[in-house]
Amino acid sequence: MPYRLLRFGLSKKYPEPRMFREPARLKDSYEVVIIGGGGHGLGAAYYLARDYGITDIAVIEKGYIGGGNTGRNTAIVRSNYLTVEGVKFYDESVRLFEGLSQDLDLNLFYSQRGHFTLAHADSTLRTMRWRAEVNKHLGVNSYVISPEEIHKICPYIDLNCGGRAGIVGALYHPPGSVVRHDAVAWGYAKGADKRGVEIHQKTTVTGIEVEDERVIGVQTDKGFINTKKVLCAVAGYTPRITKMVGLRTPLVIQPLQACVTEPLKPWLDHIVVSANLHLYVSQSSRGELVMGAALDPYELHSERSTLDFVEGLADHLLDLFPFLSDVKVNRQWAGMSDMTPDYSPIMGTTPIEGFYLDAGWGTWGFKATPVCGTTMAFTVAKNKNHELIEAFNLDRFKNFTLVGEKGAASVGH
Repeated sequence: MPYRLLRFGLSKKYPEPRMFREPARLKDSYEVVIIGGGGHGLGAAYYLARDYGITDIAVIEKGYIGGGNTGRNTAIVRSNYLTVEGVKFYDESVRLFEGLSQDLDLNLFYSQRGHFTLAHADSTLRTMRWRAEVNKHLGVNSYVISPEEIHKICPYIDLNCGGRAGIVGALYHPPGSVVRHDAVAWGYAKGADKRGVEIHQKTTVTGIEVEDERVIGVQTDKGFINTKKVLCAVAGYTPRITKMVGLRTPLVIQPLQACVTEPLKPWLDHIVVSANLHLYVSQSSRGELVMGAALDPYELHSERSTLDFVEGLADHLLDLFPFLSDVKVNRQWAGMSDMTPDYSPIMGTTPIEGFYLDAGWGTWGFKATPVCGTTMAFTVAKNKNHELIEAFNLDRFKNFTLVGEKGAASVGH
């Protein structure tokens, strides 16, 4: 350990301050209660305090900060989606991410890499061209490239994929990036706490009181809270919360797994996604290969990981990069993805007055963290949906106005 770091750590004169306070107890009432201490919940708390002066907020987290899907994803940021609504929404998120380290005064290790979505069949390539045209019309840098261009940018890829499913092209998205997911959660927590927001970890919501179709309070294992506004941002636990207010959603919860390898010397500068092999991989700043695949094909409220997942992922990864056969997998984990029928989120107001929903993120919630924070803060403060999330409201399932994003979100990343 460097002497200067050791001296700083042992010094009483310059102690390192805590990232955020630990409140002694819950108050009897708050203006806003946010259920979920992940990136979305903490981001909404931060922007409510910063942009609207609403600081009487309790963030309730049953575990620890960022311990849910925020800390269980593969930290990819992109905006090359398929629908107009999706592209505009995620492009704003990319813009916010680019300045987020400065905004939060914390190094989030935001690193622009370039994002490949490989196509192994003509039908997939047609979808890539469709996405590229939508992206181009909305000002997003995204275009289709040939196998030769892929090899020039990323020479380590086996274009023949072991002879099983050769690469016929790719959608290339230069702004595609990676960022430290846990740092994002802690940065928002620090910023919200600095502005007076209370963050209560190890606190479980056990009920929500509703009277005449409006929220009047939240019951927790540490006491009752009087409040007229509740934001639910709990990803795979959403059905348990919506049941408390008698709200039905079309969400289905499925596990999504990921893993990391032992550290390697830097060699993969880009994010590589295979639409047909259903895998994605990038290299972290520490040299680990961060990898994932498609959703597990069953409904299950569980964060368990399986041998079947890592075997299948390794098999497909070696099709692309056969020289990785001796690399060891160090760790694997799972999160719970809240999937919607149209692969788009559910956001904003609900039929229960004062109950706001930030859910339905499936496999793409982390990349939307800052834009979810800003749009949900607006929605809670103004009690009306922000224009960027109007198309994502729950009532679209009743009105049959779905936002079909499967063509750009069907691979779990």
